Amino acid sequence: MAGYEYVSSEQLAGFDKYKYSAVDTNPLSLYVMHPFWNTIVKAFPTWLAPNLITFSGFLLVVFNFLLLAYFDPDFYASAPGHKHVPGWVWIVVGILNFVAYTLDGVDGKQARRTNSSTPLGELFDHGLDSWSCVYFVVTVYSIFGRGPSGVSVFVLYLLLWVVLFSFILSHWEKYNTGVLFLPWGYDISQVTISFVYIVTAIVGVEAWYEPFLFNFLYRDLFTTMIIGCALCVTLPMSLLNFYKSCKNNSLKHNSIYEALVPFFSPCLLFILSTAWILQSPSDILEMHPRVFYFMVGTAFANITCQLIVCQMSNTRCPTLNWLLVPLFLVVVVVNLGVASYIESMLLYTVTAAFTLAHIHYGVRVVKQLSSHFQIYPFSLRKPNSD
Repeated sequence: MAGYEYVSSEQLAGFDKYKYSAVDTNPLSLYVMHPFWNTIVKAFPTWLAPNLITFSGFLLVVFNFLLLAYFDPDFYASAPGHKHVPGWVWIVVGILNFVAYTLDGVDGKQARRTNSSTPLGELFDHGLDSWSCVYFVVTVYSIFGRGPSGVSVFVLYLLLWVVLFSFILSHWEKYNTGVLFLPWGYDISQVTISFVYIVTAIVGVEAWYEPFLFNFLYRDLFTTMIIGCALCVTLPMSLLNFYKSCKNNSLKHNSIYEALVPFFSPCLLFILSTAWILQSPSDILEMHPRVFYFMVGTAFANITCQLIVCQMSNTRCPTLNWLLVPLFLVVVVVNLGVASYIESMLLYTVTAAFTLAHIHYGVRVVKQLSSHFQIYPFSLRKPNSD
């Protein structure tokens, strides 16, 4: 298993023909962030590998997740009557979130600046972005948490899925059209949330207890913004881009079935994880919300990474992700009725297995593509220059 090759010879041949194609129409990105990133990237030394910038930003997102997992393990820290997260933590999280967002914006510019752009760099960037979704959403949850002034863990679970489907939608577009249409919601959410973290440090979480407008609470604003952005911006723009390609006869897949294949595994993951929640004898989501979110987000990241490999190599997306098989078996066992401690053990076991499997997948794919393109993933030196 250690030397297993996930990328087929057909896909490697497809990567050789790959040409990056993306469209960014977001005014915030075009007129504010890109000029800012163009300035920031000049401060980086030319020997710094773009993938190292990408990975550094991802580690900052993970650090924020772990930091708030320590101070708010069960999402009750922001509820009235509970010990709140210290103000300095919100400042650190806000700054690091913006730095991570900035690094995600300059890695590609550093690649073009150093003439080191490769398909591996794009895959590495978007692959880590797919895993960052769960870290980002769960970290934001600590602002409101659960309780009378917060959001229930099940509502947050549904909101997480709104974000996950919004993310995979752009890669589904590229799988069918060959063009990556960058979503507007990403830049807006990153800037807004970074600002909200800092504001929380200044005014305290108690400020979010008060109504935003009439009886409309800030938690309701938070929920409405996520759902509204997905339904009113992300989804309509994706369908419009798909329709334009269909009208221009430029779709890469002729049948509806083949066009929708990338959605099969994410939808099945949603069905299985939701079934587990609804059939859980010990109310598993209430007991271990953070672990459950992480399990779902990690499985989703693996599904998305395989889709990205396929759309970049112009190969068919797998119909079923194998990680769904053990999850299906766990759901069957849980549905038969198990003790609370056994169900908790099953959740932790599945989560650990998914995490190790996804890391193994990522490491092996990076090694395969590094060897294929004869590059070092975290250095600008060429192997034959040693």
